[in-house]
Amino acid sequence: MSLAGVALGAGGSIFGQYVVSRASTRQLEVQQSAAHRAELKNAVLKFLGIASQVEKAALARPVDGGTADDAVLDRLVDDLWLAQAEIDLAARSEPLRGSAYRYAFRLGQAVRGEIADPSALRGPQAQFMDAAYDDMWPGRRRAAGDAATPW
Repeated sequence: MSLAGVALGAGGSIFGQYVVSRASTRQLEVQQSAAHRAELKNAVLKFLGIASQVEKAALARPVDGGTADDAVLDRLVDDLWLAQAEIDLAARSEPLRGSAYRYAFRLGQAVRGEIADPSALRGPQAQFMDAAYDDMWPGRRRAAGDAATPW
């Protein structure tokens, strides 16, 4: 009888350690996922902030160019590509890396005067946002926003 008690105690101890190990592993995964989301969120917000500045400067620039604003725009484009590289390093998914590159490329086209209509940038921008959401919260679908629905 005492041998059965020892075996039962050992089995219970091993099972308890297994449960604790699984809980610790899950907690670590949750912490790592939260850290990834925070890092990626910062990179995405930085990229979007610079992208907004590039878009405004490029589409408001006079057609003749050659002004002092060109130096500012060149610096912004450099900053945009650096922010895109940050996303490239932080992203877990290839769709996010690709959509960030395509959006930055389209903004570069706007800077060069190849795009004059801001609506041409909305598709790449939306694809980038969808990919960023998917990378931060894999498996979740973004809710379709309704302008009448207050948050």
